[in-house]
Formats: sequence, structure tokens, C-alpha cells
Amino acid sequence: MSDRAEMRGPATRRRRTTVPGGANAAAGVKQANGGKWRDHGEKPPPCPAKGLRSAAVGPDGFGCHVLQESLLSSASGYSNYRGILNWCVVMLVLSNARLFLENIIKYGILVDPIQVVSLFLKDPYSWPAACLIIVSNVFILAALYIERRLAVGTVSETTGRILHLFNLASLLIFPSATVLTVPSMTPVGGVISLGIYTVLFLKLYSYQETNRWCREIRQAKAKRLTRSYSCPSVAQSNSSMVNTHVTYPGNLTHRDMYYFTFAPTLCYQLNFPRSPRIRKRFLMRRLFEMLFFMQLLVGLIQQWMVPTIQNSMKPFQEMNFSRMVERLLKLAVPNHLIWLIFFYWFFHSSMNFVAELLQFGDREFYKDWWNSETVTYFWANWNIPVHKWCLRHFYKPMLKRGIDKRLAQTAVFLVSAFFHEYLVSVPLKMFRFWAFMGMMAQVPLAWFVSRFLNGNYGNAAVWISLIIGQPIAVLMYFHDYYVLHYG
Repeated sequence: MSDRAEMRGPATRRRRTTVPGGANAAAGVKQANGGKWRDHGEKPPPCPAKGLRSAAVGPDGFGCHVLQESLLSSASGYSNYRGILNWCVVMLVLSNARLFLENIIKYGILVDPIQVVSLFLKDPYSWPAACLIIVSNVFILAALYIERRLAVGTVSETTGRILHLFNLASLLIFPSATVLTVPSMTPVGGVISLGIYTVLFLKLYSYQETNRWCREIRQAKAKRLTRSYSCPSVAQSNSSMVNTHVTYPGNLTHRDMYYFTFAPTLCYQLNFPRSPRIRKRFLMRRLFEMLFFMQLLVGLIQQWMVPTIQNSMKPFQEMNFSRMVERLLKLAVPNHLIWLIFFYWFFHSSMNFVAELLQFGDREFYKDWWNSETVTYFWANWNIPVHKWCLRHFYKPMLKRGIDKRLAQTAVFLVSAFFHEYLVSVPLKMFRFWAFMGMMAQVPLAWFVSRFLNGNYGNAAVWISLIIGQPIAVLMYFHDYYVLHYG
């Protein structure tokens, strides 16, 4: 009988001949057939493929049973659990709605827009964070003018590298010294200004590296062709259209530099992929999402996170471990929800808004990190701009120098740990290294997950580390900040 006939089920089967003796006779036939195959030293024919059903039709012709597995058995091959997923979403919404209602009943409405302004400004007549951000233009223009001098040969390569090194070091030292010494600088203002300077540090490092590669290529071509390498001048590039192909040193313009400064990428190249036009509807949707999720983030932090953190101080002071664990788990829910909203607000809404406004074509700002089965896959896919920078300017150059792969990966985590600690400790004006240790703990965690956990277990381990790890660092820093400033 063909497979197609088998699939049609009992309605299309030919009526079987009734074997005298009923079930015992049928069992005897089965044993005889099995013995026949064993006598010849061969294996019995394979069973029908999974999913095929065979009906047992009784003598009366009214059989209603078929050979089949339960849906929740792995052998059934069933995979449509959409209803269960919807149930999980409904339960998640209901449980969080209960927590939010409990918070409203216990604390009342805590959302205060005026308090948000005080997080950025202590004195309405003093704007240190805004002034610090404006001063960053000095470092941007310094990098551009150094590259121009290198392009025409008035500055040697060694002198240029020293000047770039001094400029990059100043990008990290100057803002941190300002944040630590200016009394009117708030922690939130310090985080924003230091974050912008850190992004500029990574951008300008990529800028000088890429231009150095272009000079090396130009010199190699000049030696091979024994003639000067022709390229557009600076004045021609300034008056050129946006979509024209730019070659070195025609890229050394103010327009090109500031386009790269505002573009949602950390890796510089002379010609970026460009979208053909600005989609106004897409732009307005991203702008609406930015404004909405920003208000939602501020409201959730004020209403949900701040009271939970404040109530966690007493168990920490008394070293009541059971209460500390309870507070940690209570903080994990709002902290993780806020982190997810922040991810969507920054990596999808904000970066797509800027990319659409600048017609920047490469919109791969993240990948499917939520499916991560290893820790390394998560860190390589949740922040693509940083991953590309590390891969291009740090990881691959180390491999080319003969450094071991695992040592290079550890060095990448070390640099990431430094910047995490830099962005937390300096604005808070205290150095506890919780963020640094948390990032370095990812190295043994990545080894453990990749070695002992696979598939869904690895994915669950990644989610647990995200849900539990972040609130631990938040409580540690808040406790130390509270003790340092309020005794």
C-alpha cells in the first residue's frame, strides 16, 4: 500500500479479511512474521514514518481509534503552542498589573516631572553637562585637522600618532575630571556627558585608524605604479553631492566628519550605504515611540523602582539574607522590564530615527539576542555597533598579532568592563568596581554555559543572568551611594 493511501486513513482503506481466532490469531501471525525475519538474519521492515496513522477497524466497521501519540509527547511532532504562548503573555500582564496596582495603593502617585528636571540640573543657572557636551567639538575638530596635516605630509606618521593618542586620552580624562570636580554636576548629567564622550572616543579612534589604512594603501599604490595617487581635493569634496563616491583625502571635510559624528555607528568608512529618501511616516512613528517610551521609562523608575530600592536598604544594613533575596527578586521584575523598554527605545526607535534622518542605510543595530544559547552570542548580538567596533579595531588586530583567541576574547571583556565602570563610578563619584566585576564574571559564565548547557537550557541561563545580575549591581551601587552620602 502506498504512503498516500496510508495518509488517507481508514475511510479509504480496503476492508481487511477477518482472521479466525481473533486477537490470539493476529498475535500469532505477528510473532510468525517476526520469527520469519529473525530466521533469515534480517531486520524487520521499518515502521511507517512519524505522523502516519493506522486505523484499527472492527468487524462492525465502526472503529474510531487510530495509532497516535498525545500532543504533548515529543514523539507526536506537534509544535503549534501559540495558544500557550498567548496564555503566558496574559498571565504576565495580569501579574504585573497586580504588582503595579499594589504599588499605587501602597505609595500613591509618585511620578513628578519637576523631580526629573532636578535630576539633570541642581542650579537652573548652571548647566555643566550641556557645556561639557559643547566642548567636545574641540576634540572632533582636533582629530580632523591632525588628519589633514597627515594627508599633505606636513606632519610625520609618528607625530600624528602621538597627537591622536593625546587627543583620545583627553577625551576620557577631561570629562571625568570635570564631573568629579564640578559640584553642580548631577549623576544623571554626568552619565549622559560621559556616555557621549565615550562614543566620541570610539568614533575618533576608528576615524584615525581608517584614515591611516587609506594612507598606507595610497603609499603602496604609489610605489607599485611609480606615480602619484590621484584623488579629489578637499575643496572639490566640500562642493560635491552627498551620494558621490569619496576617496582619500577627499573625505577630510567638516561635513564628512560631522556626518560620521551623528551617524548611528562607531566604525568609520569613507562611503556609507545611503537610503534613497527620508520616509516621513517612518520618521514620525519612531519619534512618537521615542517620546512615549521616554515618558514610560521615567514613570516606571519613579513609581516602581525607586520605592523598591529604598525599601531594600534596611535588609542590607541588617544583613538579613532572606529579606535581601526577597528584595532582590522584587526588584528584578521592574528592573528587567525597564531594561527591555530601554533597549527598544534606544536601539530601535532612537537609532532608526537618527538613521532615517541622515539617510544612513545600515540599520542592523541588533540581532536576535533573545534566542542566545550562549553568553558570547548575547554580547555579540545585542549591541551590533559596539560589537563591530570591537571586532574591527580590537579583536581581529590581536588575532593578526598571534594572540590566542580566548585571550583576545578576555581582553575584549576587560575593555568593556573598564567602560562600564567608567560610566557608573565617575558620575556617582565613588569607586566600588561592582560593574567591572560583573562584566568580568561574564568570562567564566560564558565558559560554563557553553560547556555544560545547550539549547533551551543555555538560553534560560542567559535570561537568568540578565534578570538577576543587573538588580544585584543596582542594589550594590545604591547601597554604597546611600551610605556614602546619607550615613
